[in-house]
Amino acid sequence: MSARLQEQQWALARHLRNPQANPPPPGLQPRRLRVYRELFFNAVDGLLAGSFPVLRQTLPLPRWTGLVRAFYADHRAQTPLFPQLAAEFVAFAQALPDDGTAPAWLAELAHYEWIEQELALSDAVPPDDEPQMDLLEGVPQLSPLARVVAYRWPVAEIGPDFQPEQAPALPTMLLVYRDAAHEVRFVRLAPPAYRLLHVIAQRRARGREHLLALADEAGLYGAEALRQWQAQGLELLQRLRAAGAMAAVPHIQGVSS
Repeated sequence: MSARLQEQQWALARHLRNPQANPPPPGLQPRRLRVYRELFFNAVDGLLAGSFPVLRQTLPLPRWTGLVRAFYADHRAQTPLFPQLAAEFVAFAQALPDDGTAPAWLAELAHYEWIEQELALSDAVPPDDEPQMDLLEGVPQLSPLARVVAYRWPVAEIGPDFQPEQAPALPTMLLVYRDAAHEVRFVRLAPPAYRLLHVIAQRRARGREHLLALADEAGLYGAEALRQWQAQGLELLQRLRAAGAMAAVPHIQGVSS
């Protein structure tokens, strides 16, 4: 490829991404340029609208279109793969300046919508569960098809009829996982359950060790309080194991983190 042809291609690409700031290469008919501009932008717009349907329906059309145009013109994607464009848009939304020009919940809503797609398309393989392994004496392990997330904004409720102006006092804490039927499930978590799953995702230890450490963190003492705490924690882990979001694997002597 000659240097001149390569420069023409780069000039055309810059023009298609941001025609207001970049003139087209010479010799191209305005009508054809318009067709290319519309074709490329509409392809990106349609893909993002399909990936973020709630966000698309919630934002006024001019604001949505302006957001997509800013992403198209300014964001430098780290992948050429169209299925990963939604992740690039989440990164773009998270980097937006906090200057009041976009809703404060925009980035979290985008992430909330994207995580379903991310798990649906993942080729990760869940760990082999050992049915005879006790969840207290063994090591509870979240499936690689599960995510423990917390949002400042009530992302599950935001939509065309509800756009909060102030974040609630308590965050929205969720377990998101893909089940054996390839369906992505969202489970609302209470703060203790979120904390338990968060530490399980961060540190390898027996189930009993996790529960005792969190009981100490919460200031729970006494045999009866600890018994109830352990029973509630074990019930949660058993439910998640039955749902396919968690497995029990053997404890390796000397490995606790």
